[in-house]
Amino acid sequence: MLLSELIQEDLIQLGMEAADKWEAIEVLVDRLIAAHELRLTDRGEVLAAVTARERSLSTGLEQGLAVPHGAVDCVGDIIACLGISPAGVPFASLDGKPAHLIVLLVIPKGAFQRHVRTLAAIARLASTPEMRRRIIEAAGPREVIEAIHELELAAASAPEEPPALG
Repeated sequence: MLLSELIQEDLIQLGMEAADKWEAIEVLVDRLIAAHELRLTDRGEVLAAVTARERSLSTGLEQGLAVPHGAVDCVGDIIACLGISPAGVPFASLDGKPAHLIVLLVIPKGAFQRHVRTLAAIARLASTPEMRRRIIEAAGPREVIEAIHELELAAASAPEEPPALG
């Protein structure tokens, strides 16, 4: 599933400020509720699943990207939102740097394969310094969506690399 299929303008939190990854996760869960993607009554289940996953292994990747996620019974399909933090959020990332692009994924239990493909699509978000800069410096959600679309179009038109042998 492409990121552009998951993220609409009301699911983008520009200028996000959070003291740590736990606060960032709460901000993004609340964004899903505000956008009517998640019921307020499901907030506790989602926070518990995402924080449990995060406690087992940090989802702070490299190059300013974090993808906190959790599997729950309360959603029928993958839902997501994007937090953009120009200052960065400490996320115990692999490279030790703060996360500037934080994609929260809430997936239905049992949707692991689809989840893996979605994670791969999200990883491309931070694949180039230019793309990271465009998203972080975007003036509004529409610019973020346009940048994501351009990245996906470029990825779709790029020739596939042959699998590594040996």
